[in-house]
Parts: sequence; structure tokens; C-alpha cells
Amino acid sequence: MNDNDRSIVGYVMVGHAMVHTYELSIPILMTVWLLEFSVSAAVLGASVTVGYGLFGVGSLPGGVLVDRFGPRALISACLAGMGLSFLLLSLAPGIGAITVALAVWGLAASVYHPAGLTLISNGVRQRGVGFAYHGMAGNAGIAFGPLATALLLLAFDWRLVAAILAVPALVGSVAGLLIAFDPTAAVELTDGGEDGGSDSRSLGDVVGDTRRLFTVGFLTVFVVVSFNGLYYRGTLTFLPDLLGDFLAVAVGDVQLFDPDTPMAEEFDLAQYLYVGLLTVGIVGQYVGGKLTDAIEPERGLAGMSLGLTVVALLFVPVAETGLVQLLVVSVVLGFVLFALQPFTQATIAKYSPPEARGLSFGYTYLAIFGIGALGAAITGTVLTLGSESITFVVLAGFSAMSCLLALSLVARSVSRRY
Repeated sequence: MNDNDRSIVGYVMVGHAMVHTYELSIPILMTVWLLEFSVSAAVLGASVTVGYGLFGVGSLPGGVLVDRFGPRALISACLAGMGLSFLLLSLAPGIGAITVALAVWGLAASVYHPAGLTLISNGVRQRGVGFAYHGMAGNAGIAFGPLATALLLLAFDWRLVAAILAVPALVGSVAGLLIAFDPTAAVELTDGGEDGGSDSRSLGDVVGDTRRLFTVGFLTVFVVVSFNGLYYRGTLTFLPDLLGDFLAVAVGDVQLFDPDTPMAEEFDLAQYLYVGLLTVGIVGQYVGGKLTDAIEPERGLAGMSLGLTVVALLFVPVAETGLVQLLVVSVVLGFVLFALQPFTQATIAKYSPPEARGLSFGYTYLAIFGIGALGAAITGTVLTLGSESITFVVLAGFSAMSCLLALSLVARSVSRRY
């Protein structure tokens, strides 16, 4: 990569890592909020759903803003907004203020993916390498953001931890405005000189593209990724707390620190198991990506969805049998959950025309992060009114629907060949 490529890739890597660091630090902080504010899982799940929902819903208008103001400005605004939201979070006196702070985070974070992907597409000559590093940074945020949060909670109060987490985003926001790079350097090389922008496009053009995009095939994909989003958010939001319950049964009250020290009060082994599960997801992403070159994406999507269904149905009975079994089923869950994602993206690309691909991914993020955000509220409600076993059965229902719909895509693909 040349200097311009490296500057852009470094910038978007910071942005992508921070988005997912915040996204998955929230479940870690939730384990503290459940005790701090004495609220039910249903209430807290509904509160978190507001922020996660805006994270998804804002992706479509975010794409419009990117075309209007450019990706550099939008990424910088995204980082600034996320940093300020965590500063607000550190000052929150109750669950209402937490809801507001998370809403600010969701709105700010929602513009990142349209902006980051546009900047790579138009500015990086080695697009493939750029996307690879961009994805690696996102995975690092997914895995190590929660780890950083958990480690900080060992030494500091959660309010100070939220304030500390705000700092890198605020610094990145300012740095992004100062870094020198050409955001359209790759346009002539990769797109025949067209800038790929849509400044002159009317609302009617967007509506027309949407009508052409939503064929039966793409509509099916849209529903599939919606169910995937429900599973993803429903699983990861309360998993740290659930893992704590399973660990308590398997190994009892683990004390690695003096019980009278603040370290012992804040230490939660479940948080580190959760981070380990997310770290395994990096391997899942890599393997899933390699497999997309070997098999049809619909088949892989159906297979991984079936795998998630089996894992959900087996998770509780296996986890309750002992520590080793809990570790194994957690590793499998982390692997399959993230191995699914490359198949999802490949399937979306297959069922969308090139001229509407940006719009197709806008709708995708709306489905995964917007509709999928309801998974937190659904999971919290089921946990409050039911049990852990019923919760995982509900999650299995989401992935089973995804599997069936993906199989319908496979059937359509096979029928077209004959």
C-alpha cells in the first residue's frame, strides 16, 4: 500500500475498532448496572435496545449524510459522538440517563459503516487489503474491547471506566481531521474515473433503486439477516451474566484476590470467559471467509444457521454438566456465531445488483443492528419471566427460521440451473 492507502486504512481501523469496542463493552457494564440500579433484566434490556436500535436504524440516513458531507467528516463526527456518549454515561444517575447516553452512542455509531466502507472503496487503491485490515480491526474491537473494559473494572469504578473509554474516540476524532489523505484517490483506478458519489441523486432515484433491489430473493435475504441479528444481539447482550450463573454452578465462588480488596469485589470470571468466546470469533471469521470461496454462500448460510440452532438447544444442558463442557460449548458458540458473518455478506452481494450494492448494505445494517436490537429486549423479557433454558430455545427459533429461509434460497438457486 502507498502512503495514502496506509493513512486511510489506519484511520478506518481506529474507527471500526472503537465502534465495536463500545458495542460489546456495554454487556460487560450491564453486569454492574443490574446491581447498581436494582433493575430487572427486562428493563435494562429495553434500555439497551434503544441504543442498539438506533445503531442500526441510523445506517440508511447515515449513508445519505456520507454522500452529502464526505466520509472523513462523518467518521470524525462518529468518533466524537461516541466519546461524548460515554462521558455522558459516566455521569448517569439512573437507568433513564443511561438510556439517553446509549441513544447518543447509537446515533453516532450508526454512520460509521457507510462512511468507513465508502472511504475504503473510493480512497484505497488496494481495496482488498484495505477491507482485510478493516475487518481485523473490527474483530479486535469485538474481542479485546470487552477485555479492556473488564480489566479496567478490576481497578476502577464503572463511571471512571466509562470516562476512560471515551478518551481514544475523542482523540481519534481530532486526529482524523488532521491526517492528510485523498479520500478519492482510488476512484480513477477502480471505477473508471467516476467518483461514485450520489450528490445529484434525488429521493426518487433512491426509491427506484429500492424497488429494483427488493426482489423475492433479496427480500428473503433481508428477513434471514434480521433473524441473524436477533440471535446475535439476543445472545451477546446477556451472555456475560448467564456465563456467571453457569460458572457459579460449575466451580463455585472463585476468589483469585483477597476477599477484602476492591479487586475481589470487581473481578468476574464470567467476563473473561465472554472475552475468550469473542476471541474465538476471530478464528470463526477467518474460517468462514475462506469457506465462502469454496461453497455457495446460501449453503454456508444455511449450514451455519443450523449450527447456531443446535448450539442454542444444547448450550444449557451441556453447560450445566461441568466446567470443561461449559468451555467447549462456549468456544463452539463463539466460532459459529462469527463464522456465519462472511456467508451473510457474500449472500447479500449475490442477491443485489452492483449499482445498488451500497443501498443493499444500508438495508442490511438496518436489519442486523436495527431489527436485531429487539433481541436484547426479547432476551431480557424471557429471562425475567422464564428461564435460561427457555431463552436459548427462543434463540434457537431465530436461527431455525434463518436456516429454513436460507434453504429456500438454495432451492431457488438449484431450480434455476435446470
